[in-house]
Amino acid sequence: MQDTERSPNDLSLPFVEDLYSDYLRDPVSVPPDWRRYFDDLPKTNGAAQPTARLGPSFAPTSIFSPPGKGCPHCPNLREDAELASIQHRVDQLIRNYRVRGHIIARVDPLGMERPEPPELQPELYGFTEAMLDRPFAGKSFNGQALVTLRQVIEHMRNTYCRSIGVQFMHIDDLAVRTWLQERMESTENRLQLSRDEQIRILTRLTDAVIFEEFIQRKYIGAKTFSLEGGESLIPLLDLAIEKAGQQGIDEVVLGMAHRGRLNVLANILHKSPQMIFREFEDLEHNINWGRGDVKYHLGYSGDWYTADGRKIHLSLTFNPSHLEFVNPVAMGRTRAKQDRTGDQNRQKIMNLLIHGDAAFAGEGIVQESLNLSELDGYSVGGTFHVIVNNQIGFTTPPHQGRSSTYATDVAKMLQSPIFHINGEDPEAVAQVVRLAMDFRETFCRDVFIDMYCYRRRGHNEGDEPAYTQPLLYQTIENRKSVREGYLEHLLELGEVTREEADEIVRQRTERLEKELSEARHDSRALQPQTLGGVWQGYLGGPVSNADSGAVGGIPNLSELLEIQTKLPPDFHPHRKIEKILEQRREMAQGKRPLDWAIAEVAALASLAVEGYRIRMSGQDVERGTFSHRHAVLHDTHDGHTYTPLQHVSDNQAPVELHNSPLSEAGALGFEYGYSLESPGWLVIWEAQFGDFSNAAQVIIDQFIASAEDKWRRLCGLVLLLPHGFEGQGPEHSSARLERYLMLAAEDNIQVAYPSTPAQYFHLLRRQMLRRWRKPLVLMTPKSLLRHPQAVSSLDDLAGGTFHDVLPDEYPRRPEQIDRVLLCSGKIYYELAQRRRDLNREDVAILRLEQIYPLPLAALRAALAGYRDGIPVYWVQEEPENMGAWRYLLVQFGRRLFNRLPFSGISRPTAASPATGSASRHKLEQETLLTEAFGGGNIAG
Repeated sequence: MQDTERSPNDLSLPFVEDLYSDYLRDPVSVPPDWRRYFDDLPKTNGAAQPTARLGPSFAPTSIFSPPGKGCPHCPNLREDAELASIQHRVDQLIRNYRVRGHIIARVDPLGMERPEPPELQPELYGFTEAMLDRPFAGKSFNGQALVTLRQVIEHMRNTYCRSIGVQFMHIDDLAVRTWLQERMESTENRLQLSRDEQIRILTRLTDAVIFEEFIQRKYIGAKTFSLEGGESLIPLLDLAIEKAGQQGIDEVVLGMAHRGRLNVLANILHKSPQMIFREFEDLEHNINWGRGDVKYHLGYSGDWYTADGRKIHLSLTFNPSHLEFVNPVAMGRTRAKQDRTGDQNRQKIMNLLIHGDAAFAGEGIVQESLNLSELDGYSVGGTFHVIVNNQIGFTTPPHQGRSSTYATDVAKMLQSPIFHINGEDPEAVAQVVRLAMDFRETFCRDVFIDMYCYRRRGHNEGDEPAYTQPLLYQTIENRKSVREGYLEHLLELGEVTREEADEIVRQRTERLEKELSEARHDSRALQPQTLGGVWQGYLGGPVSNADSGAVGGIPNLSELLEIQTKLPPDFHPHRKIEKILEQRREMAQGKRPLDWAIAEVAALASLAVEGYRIRMSGQDVERGTFSHRHAVLHDTHDGHTYTPLQHVSDNQAPVELHNSPLSEAGALGFEYGYSLESPGWLVIWEAQFGDFSNAAQVIIDQFIASAEDKWRRLCGLVLLLPHGFEGQGPEHSSARLERYLMLAAEDNIQVAYPSTPAQYFHLLRRQMLRRWRKPLVLMTPKSLLRHPQAVSSLDDLAGGTFHDVLPDEYPRRPEQIDRVLLCSGKIYYELAQRRRDLNREDVAILRLEQIYPLPLAALRAALAGYRDGIPVYWVQEEPENMGAWRYLLVQFGRRLFNRLPFSGISRPTAASPATGSASRHKLEQETLLTEAFGGGNIAG
């Protein structure tokens, strides 16, 4: 039974006996008063004997027994025990306010209160009204010597149950809990604001309210995803950024969804209202044919000047309507900026994320992102989270949208506090912002502000919320704005006059009217933010913009590779690693052909020496899913690691490899964000199997493939997707090549399926050496990692270049050829082996190494020597409705370049990529090869 559940009769003797047991084990462990008491007891064989003093008739009695009742032998002991048990219960009550006080905090501006938990009621602990004015020791209560129980309760309710509710007792670290406790309880969680600070808050509230009202008047019915009801977000952000300036922060990267975004753009990012109004007027429709995005998805950057003149750069990340998926993107951007500026302590650039309550509780990407926050490869020094808690998601109320008490309960997975605040109490907002920012600075951890407010309108301005929440919106309809409520508060205090407040409104309204007039009469085309800063000199657009990049010419490649086989003398590798390093040493010396793993090492090492920073992440990338990479080695004696790629030369660029969590969307989103801020660095994400990449489909579809078209943002991220049909079943065979080809348009991405280590090597290098920046999607090998034919020579790497199309490896006289097989990747080696087995001199096999952008000139040249009318067959392992076949059929039709019949050979159309039966797989593969050489029916 817990102490809080015992009756007074249960608390006296057991309490003393527990103390005495502690005393016998270690006298120092009990309080000094009790230690002196036990020291004075009669001794038997050197030990104090309380029973000698208490006598055999002692029995537990009520600590509230009338004088003279109970134990006649020990009045002092009974009194001491009574005081100790009461003090214990007081301490329990104090602790429960820290743990559960948030339950009754008045954080809901709509006044919907919850029942008070019994553990916050004095009666549970046996306290009567008469005891409320009795003094108690205050050592666990704000360091005071003596306080009454009434004072204790009042103080704890003021601290934890007014406009601020706090969850922090889940934090394991006592020092962190104590820090928070002292900061909150010493002030009763209230901030004394100066008149200037109050006027600033009022001004920012006015900015927010007037902007929304102006938009609603001028653009009736237009979608804006209004901030009305949550206007305190603007002073909250204002206060946070001002505090950031005081803490020496130089830049803030923001991510948020669409609600309130226009308000934040205008009043925090200082995007010109004229530009926003021009977007409402939509005068540039001719230049946005099939391009661009809605105004409440756009990103923006600008400079903020704090009250003391410090400049902070603000950057709002663009986002799709897929709520919360911007979170890891903004985190990745923040980390890249920190790495680029040398902010290793993660204290100069801050990540700030604004969430919606329904999405924060409902979207799994939230958990994935939070899980990254404390990992070495992903930490940004603590993200400042703000949940704009509208207490509704579209039409869905909280009781239908989540199983948890709070929208923020997922955040309890971290060792961070969660502050719930009433958005209609701006001064409580100010207190929490200051405390949260100090917490982040002190502990470099995420921190959460759950700002309760409401949504005055529907999900958008054309939506009628009263259809589904009639009672709620009756309440909301009659509420005055938070600005009016705060103004009344200041008027009562005499801190501001109505005239001063009206003047602020007049100035803001006049400015917006002027900006609107200019927007409607300015015929000049909008000038969007263009590539600059770290992106200066890089190109997007069509592939015709792509320079070839420097190729080949690596005279010291053998030396670089040999360095990768050397370990410190005190390092003890696994015995199998020793063998692998010996084989790689032979490759470096030209004694053995190069495999895929050493080709990758060669690309990364050479780029690092040339000054290109490298970051590779993904599940198990340090070793490699297929135990092929072994980029990070582990000492068998003590487990410490050694990364040869970090020791290529003294002046090399940094090389990082990070095993990611078991996450696709969060991890890939982070790397995409990282690549946005590092065009001169090679950023690679590898899927454990390519099949699993579709767990990150939102990042691929909404960001990677379309960002240039929607938001004019480039990236050079590399995706490594292990792909190939090898009898491992439907979830370990296909990276879904067809999906990337469906996304391919306007030269937005590069898709390749290289068949040799040298081709892989040159693709990685080309990605850096060209100034043309596009995502590179690579179908990478599994069985080919150790295939004896899938090798290259040192010369292929050192002096070669990437070839979009590889001609027949064993060229025959063109007049001999009656059949051309065109393929990509792994299937080539099976086709080549079958040709040797059949001695088919009449069949040519060409490899299409880059599938998008489709290399028409190279393919035409490769086929030029073959006479008109010779059939060309595209051969793929994937079913007919998957892989590259249908994409190629759309591009070429049934005749290649109007002269060569074109057909496809594949597995039959299927709903699932591959069979789960190994024997069935072999049969299908045999049928495929037979058809390729003219036997059986052709699937395409």
